[in-house]
Amino acid sequence: MYHFFVTQEQIGEKEIRITGSDVNHIRNVLRMTPGVQISVSSRETGVEYRCEISAIEEDCVTAGIMWAQEADTELPVKIYLFQGLPKGDKMEFIIQKAVELGAYEIIPVATKRAVVKLDGKKEASKRKRWNAISESAAKQSKRTIVPEVRQVMSFREAVEYASSCRVKLIPYELAEGMEKTKEVIAGIRPGDSVAVFIGPEGGFDEAEISCAAEAGVVPVTLGRRILRTETAGMTMLSVLMFQMEQ
Repeated sequence: MYHFFVTQEQIGEKEIRITGSDVNHIRNVLRMTPGVQISVSSRETGVEYRCEISAIEEDCVTAGIMWAQEADTELPVKIYLFQGLPKGDKMEFIIQKAVELGAYEIIPVATKRAVVKLDGKKEASKRKRWNAISESAAKQSKRTIVPEVRQVMSFREAVEYASSCRVKLIPYELAEGMEKTKEVIAGIRPGDSVAVFIGPEGGFDEAEISCAAEAGVVPVTLGRRILRTETAGMTMLSVLMFQMEQ
């Protein structure tokens, strides 16, 4: 069943009005017709609505609400992925998989060893593309929210932004052994917010590791092998998903 997102303003007492690019997708790509059932979620509340399309117009699709429920596809923790800017189009892949694995928010970080440098105009274009990928992945994986891809932050800005998270983790090759990492992850509880810092291809600079440590970010290990930046975040998210999934 196809899944779509709307704002709370588009949800009425008995029907939902879908507008924007989803109208073209429903009409001309999926070629849906009245009577087809779809799933719709509110971006603000995460409530899932099972609907039946009643009318398809040029700029609006109207769907009658059959029933609504609090969806259970979200993790009981909010995971903030702070991703060091990678080369090429790796960020698009990282965003897609992070959304599928349950990340609540994704924050690109301009670290010292990051090769990629984005000016204001280029960043705005990239961010628009990244958020479109996030929405597409959220639809595919039946998320009830669309994780936001934030503006690019410096490492210090990212650490400050993560200060409200109860748990802050940074995979690091010089971290203590796996038992310590297991202990830290086992201490995460439903309702927690978790910040995960992932370095770019060149890893974190020593000054960044020191900055993170001063802010209470805990080094953890992902094993004895060195993982690529696009693998490290997915590994960390997978471990957290397995630990917290109910």
